[in-house]
Amino acid sequence: MEAAANLMKDKVTPYKHSELAKKKQVEQMFDTISGNYDGLNRVISLGADVKWRKKVVRMVVDSSPGSILDIATGTGDLAIAFAQNSNADKVIGLDLSDGMLSVARKKTENSSFKDRVSFVKGDSEALPFDDNSFDAITVSFGIRNFENLEKGLSEIYRVLRPGGIFVILETSVPVRFPWRQGYYIYTRGIMPVIGKVFSKDKVAYSYLSESASVFPYGEALNNILRKIGFIEVENKPQTFGVATIYSATK
Repeated sequence: MEAAANLMKDKVTPYKHSELAKKKQVEQMFDTISGNYDGLNRVISLGADVKWRKKVVRMVVDSSPGSILDIATGTGDLAIAFAQNSNADKVIGLDLSDGMLSVARKKTENSSFKDRVSFVKGDSEALPFDDNSFDAITVSFGIRNFENLEKGLSEIYRVLRPGGIFVILETSVPVRFPWRQGYYIYTRGIMPVIGKVFSKDKVAYSYLSESASVFPYGEALNNILRKIGFIEVENKPQTFGVATIYSATK
């Protein structure tokens, strides 16, 4: 875990030879792959991402939030699930990518809950919301794309209400044999090939694999959350440790 934290100092970016900041590169990448992002996610995760998201939804809904913010919402699946399964008056999905948000809005335009869910273009490191605005905040497979992790987490802490729940779903690296070895074979060898075959952006899924492998996970991320000020920090590895659900409060 220390090695992962140290590697994060050398920022992994989608386009290694681009002069754009990581944030702009991530925006460009997700705009490019937005059209087939959902389908590729199902294939690459072997469908497990659906089960992980359902667990996140249960955790949030069980806290009976009146307002929910889903950061790095992508094509909006998690925000939509919150609107469908909770009594929240306000569900907002925020993302940098216009392409992703366009897909999200199409999913909700004829829905019965369209008045309770909205999608906003915004920067996770400069959230366009007042202090203490949300009862629940989530980030699903997006936190490793933050250009400045601590700045983004500090913004989340700022807009979360005291007593509110913060849940992260993110990839992690299995610690036990043979799952650890199998993880590296799959993410470094197989996953980028699938991405290259089916995606318009030939480097996107190589970046997603590389960024996942160097991102701090488990107790390393727990400690960063505590440093920001979060309390009751917990992490629960999923599917042999290939993903982890983190929860915390303010």
